[in-house]
Amino acid sequence: MSSNPEPLWKVQDVARFLSMSTSWVYKEAEAGRLPCVRIGAALRFRPEEIRAFLDRQRAPRGAVIPLRR
Repeated sequence: MSSNPEPLWKVQDVARFLSMSTSWVYKEAEAGRLPCVRIGAALRFRPEEIRAFLDRQRAPRGAVIPLRR
């Protein structure tokens, strides 16, 4: 961990960064699929963990991704 870590992000920050809704962020965090820190009732996110999550979501080259309905 660096000596000067970035401040934690709020749900709104993560939603904006991922271009998703805040309800999606809450749902994925509560399901354990999106890494978060719970401080009391609040959810907070480490920016480096959200960036790593995004990197893991990349589909392999040439992969066909089915659309969810």
